[in-house]
Amino acid sequence: MAEFSGGLKVQVYGGSIADPVSNALVTVFDDENAELYTVYTDPDGETEILPLAAPDPVSSEYPEGERPYFTYNAEIRADGYIPLRIEGIQIFPDGISLQNAPLERGTGDEQLIIVPAPALNGDYPEKIPEEEVKTVPEESGFVVLDSVVIPEFVIVHSGTPDSDAPDYYVPFKDYIKNVASSEIYSTWDEAAIRANVLAIISFTLNRVYTEWYRNKGYGFTITNSTAYDQSFEFGRTIFEEISRIVDETFTTYIKRRGGDQPLFAQYSDGREVVRAGWLSQWGSQELAQRGFNTLDILRFYYGDDIYLEQADIVGGVPLSYPGAELQRGSRGSAVAVIQRQLARIGQTYYSIGRPAADGIFGAETEASVLAFQQVFNLPQTGIVDLATWYQISQVYVALERLAVL
Repeated sequence: MAEFSGGLKVQVYGGSIADPVSNALVTVFDDENAELYTVYTDPDGETEILPLAAPDPVSSEYPEGERPYFTYNAEIRADGYIPLRIEGIQIFPDGISLQNAPLERGTGDEQLIIVPAPALNGDYPEKIPEEEVKTVPEESGFVVLDSVVIPEFVIVHSGTPDSDAPDYYVPFKDYIKNVASSEIYSTWDEAAIRANVLAIISFTLNRVYTEWYRNKGYGFTITNSTAYDQSFEFGRTIFEEISRIVDETFTTYIKRRGGDQPLFAQYSDGREVVRAGWLSQWGSQELAQRGFNTLDILRFYYGDDIYLEQADIVGGVPLSYPGAELQRGSRGSAVAVIQRQLARIGQTYYSIGRPAADGIFGAETEASVLAFQQVFNLPQTGIVDLATWYQISQVYVALERLAVL
């Protein structure tokens, strides 16, 4: 193994997290197509973490550095599914790369996903500036939100607004993880990652709150064109550090005092493009290295009159987070809700188990929570915090929907 390394975990699904594919054959190759690993997925549809060589971490610290990741390819085969090849999987040093492998049932030629370079390292169009505060039409055929709601899904148009391109229905958290993994580096200081994630969340929620594209007659929420919105790429590598931060913060957004909209938090790379009043991605990392915290970084770019707000409503979940962590010794109806959801999830993800729904958070429930956190890439604490509560809800809802199809 090289001096520096990262890890790769492949998660194989039959289209969604509600359908993990066990015993799938996963073969990993280097970028010259030399075979490195041949492994099978476990009953939860996942491989073990596979160590892979990565470049020196210093490469991602400065704009002038070399490409800060190595790329790998993978082939995934499973009985009853069309084979899949994924090229360009990105491995950063000292981190875990999470590569989803969505398989389609049936037979046919091998399908291909090519993971593009991150926006900081690739050739992407420059963002077209917009006014920060949007004027929402009073008379419209669409319902304009009177409060900020975290949507269950966003509809992503994979091109410029007027292009003839497919749309993707993407769970909100998964969309934010994809964009953040496309826009910044997972090796950056945590304060910089959090500042960028909050800007991405706020930008997205502004599009949702103002019904920006629907009020223009389009049927989608946002585009993946960096000239208009943010980089999103179907099938791209997600990074564990970014995934964790999004899970912790996806209900938080930036707001300007006196305003009613989530801040339209425009940003640029800070190297090729620098704009006053926009967050600089490279600049945010420099500030983090100088000791700035997340809010200080955001105020440096967006002004001292911004603050962080919490959305009270999350769409598509049976019950909102109760506001207090659940752990060993907790009792009550919220515990029973989590137990019932875990028991349902355990019918598909066998390692999670099926705790009794008695409303008492004991050893059995704690073990089930720990197993769930391991499978779904959350910190393994055995405590149901906001991140774990909503991830359990997301998986539970996906399984219940699949059951009625």
